[in-house]
Amino acid sequence: MLPEFIQCFFQAEQDLLWLCTLALDLGLTVLMYRLFGREGLLGCIVLAILLANLQGPKLTVIFGFQTSLGVIFYSGIFFATDLLSERYGRAEAGKAVLIGFGVSCIVVLMLSMALLFEPSDRANTAEFSQRIQTSFENILDFTPRFVFGSLLAYLLSQSLDVWLFHWIKRQTRGRWLWLRNNGSTMLSQLADTLIYSFVVWWGVVDLQTAIELGAVKYAFKVVIAAIDTPFIYWARSWDTTHADGATIPRPSD
Repeated sequence: MLPEFIQCFFQAEQDLLWLCTLALDLGLTVLMYRLFGREGLLGCIVLAILLANLQGPKLTVIFGFQTSLGVIFYSGIFFATDLLSERYGRAEAGKAVLIGFGVSCIVVLMLSMALLFEPSDRANTAEFSQRIQTSFENILDFTPRFVFGSLLAYLLSQSLDVWLFHWIKRQTRGRWLWLRNNGSTMLSQLADTLIYSFVVWWGVVDLQTAIELGAVKYAFKVVIAAIDTPFIYWARSWDTTHADGATIPRPSD
């Protein structure tokens, strides 16, 4: 899809590719909010869930550490939820968490159903169909451990994130957006990482590897939370009238 020279450049510059992917993910989330308001953020949450689930099993090495590619998109869910909390309130953020959970359940169910269909055995497409079926099985053949762990981690950590965000906001009387953005995300992401590491990874890999993967993944999540802070200030700074009819005034910090 991308021009060959861009592919060659980023294949040699994996750390820069990670940073560019992160900036693109956050920037596009802000753009969707700018264009579509609340519905745009909901769309980004659903999209990030799909991307995180599809790319979560892919391990790569960034800055010398092995981590899951899905960490970018999964962390993007927390960014979109925090922005939704800040601009539309706790009730809307809570609703988004439940919508995301429902979408996750539907995705897992429908992809599992898709795997039950046998590939075409017609002579002119049999080889191609079998290759696609094998690729689907490698990526989408979810184990019960993965389904239970990922759904549990999502629901608990996202609910905790929304609660912490508004608890910190009350305690600071609406000041210090950076504190509630980073504080709620870091604590809820810690819960998410512990659940995912011990329920999902431990058993697929040994305990030491599961702990190492979890620790590195959490470190990347903390870095992403810090990086997304300017983006949430940028998005919050607008006086906007969205397609949903809501005029959102620019708050003071």
